[in-house]
Amino acid sequence: MSSRRHILRGLSPLTVGSGAVVALLALAAVAGQWAIPAWADQDLATGVSMPGGGHPLGTDELGRDVLSLVVAGARSTLVGAALVAVGSMVIGNVLGLWAGYRGGPVDVLVRRWADLLLALPALLVTIVVAGIGGGGYALAVGVLVVLTSPADIRLVRSAVREQRHRAYVEAAETLGLSPFTVMTRHIWPNVLPVALANALLNFAGAIVALSSLSFLGLGVPPGAPDWGRMLAENRTLLYDNPSAALAPAVLVIVAAVALNLLGDRMSEAFSDRGRS
Repeated sequence: MSSRRHILRGLSPLTVGSGAVVALLALAAVAGQWAIPAWADQDLATGVSMPGGGHPLGTDELGRDVLSLVVAGARSTLVGAALVAVGSMVIGNVLGLWAGYRGGPVDVLVRRWADLLLALPALLVTIVVAGIGGGGYALAVGVLVVLTSPADIRLVRSAVREQRHRAYVEAAETLGLSPFTVMTRHIWPNVLPVALANALLNFAGAIVALSSLSFLGLGVPPGAPDWGRMLAENRTLLYDNPSAALAPAVLVIVAAVALNLLGDRMSEAFSDRGRS
């Protein structure tokens, strides 16, 4: 009963609102380009126009509907960021679990690798690598996965070290279970909630990073529906149709803030549960 009250206490209006925003954005990312297949339709005769006349957010300089573009752009913006968060979490869970449980030279090697990557400015390195590689969305996502993973490695390693000498782990080892079984079936389920909470924070950071790269021309190709690319292409339309530039910029901020709030709330909830 107390745990149920604790869960209900965590469902503050801010948490519920953030969850609703994330759910809507996820729906747009999954079904946006199919629900609005006319996002690429151009009307050069109309050109850029203010909101109205069947275009709630107006049109860009090619006569494309801005609302359709921002809905379709959720896919590249959010899917790429989700891949960064998931990829980083996988690397962090594998290496952090291994280093935290085994200790010794393995732990030292993994920690030094994580420290080396943490010393690198992730966004700057991604810009340099993507620039040398001729840009490309997949390359940017891959580099961000590698450079985001050290924080996950350190977090999971610390959580595993904290669980390593607890009674249930010692009991499993006494029964003769293999280290792989102890790590994956006994320790990892207790570490996973913390890793999931951190993945939401990485998701928010990846949205900003990928949007920045697209803004600089190192992400999706020109003309593709992407919030960062839309902001770059439409920043000269602030006097003709401000919505063309402000809508994608606001969505990047809203998505990042909502995910950060959910990640912080999950971290608090798991910390409270761990203390209890």
